Amino acid sequence: MKPFPRKILPWAVLLAAIAAGYFYRARLLRLYYAIPMPTTVDQGLTAPDIGEKDVVVVAQDLKIPWALAFLPDGDILVTERPGTLRRIGQNGAVITVEGVTHVGEGGLLGLALHPKFKENSWLYLYLTSKVGDKVANRVERYRLENNRLVERTTIVQNIPGSAYHDGGVLAFGPDGMLYAATGDAGEPFSAQDRNSLAGKILRLKADGTIPSDNPFGTAVWSFGHRNVQGLAWDYYGRLWAVEHGRSGVQSGLDELNVIERGQNYGWPSIQGDETASGMESPVIHSGPWETWAPAGAAFFNGRLFFTGLRGESLYQATIIDKEIKIQAHFQKEYGRLRAVIVGPDRQLYVTTSNTDGRGETSPGDDKILRINTALFN
Repeated sequence: MKPFPRKILPWAVLLAAIAAGYFYRARLLRLYYAIPMPTTVDQGLTAPDIGEKDVVVVAQDLKIPWALAFLPDGDILVTERPGTLRRIGQNGAVITVEGVTHVGEGGLLGLALHPKFKENSWLYLYLTSKVGDKVANRVERYRLENNRLVERTTIVQNIPGSAYHDGGVLAFGPDGMLYAATGDAGEPFSAQDRNSLAGKILRLKADGTIPSDNPFGTAVWSFGHRNVQGLAWDYYGRLWAVEHGRSGVQSGLDELNVIERGQNYGWPSIQGDETASGMESPVIHSGPWETWAPAGAAFFNGRLFFTGLRGESLYQATIIDKEIKIQAHFQKEYGRLRAVIVGPDRQLYVTTSNTDGRGETSPGDDKILRINTALFN
């Protein structure tokens, strides 16, 4: 075998470098441009700041709790990712949801009660199931009757699923519509494909039909999302979403977005402070050096609260003089935090997620915590 000509070698190396640079151009540009100063996150409440009754364990020994909802009688429903719907209250029922496949971040996820639940007893679940040799997600509607799920109805199906970036949050908006957030299922550019249900926020009527004012004549309300995990509306009716940014070695750039009809939120084409025509940049992000891994979201008293899995904090976002100030409460004190909702008693209810294979467990994990909102006044 003849040796490679020395005169040609430098050119070959240069061409290989140019080819590699072209192939990874998007990633290299992000590394170059996405280096703003990290978002300032002030230290919030810590254990010494609170009294014994300010954070109370409402339930424990749960199996990867994901979403919470309050029933009219004050009992709490909680989805557990392996496939059970648990009722926390006087009777403590545990309901197995048929057809759930628990794989990685997939399983039994989102939960929402119909706005007229007292009248129709409808509840909605987002779940992952096996479809051939793959997994897919769907949203189903049931009627809760004597601690049984009856009248099973599929609302939307064939949502791409995966062990990673599986989405899963459900919420009814002030317009009476059902919103569902989906992940990109490990295929980033599917988020830019408006014909795919991956990497989207969907908007549907309660029976699964498409509202006439949806922007594309489909279930898609907004697109270009990586993995939205929390939805919440403020007092002005604006929809806010918390979203996971990049992961792996380059973890960071988690996002807080205001969601508007038909808008493109950029994933994977832009991240952080990057901009592009026709794409929306986040209101604020975590910066490239900090990871929130945001999960649930809830508005209370004019402030947005959202949980952090990897950040292991309850974050509070407050708008002050048109700037957003973020505080991290209880950092590393309860581990990974997932759901957060405001209860009928105007207290915050938060779940831990330490049994999901990524956290460090402590006795009683996983738990539902009740947090006194007077702490945040």
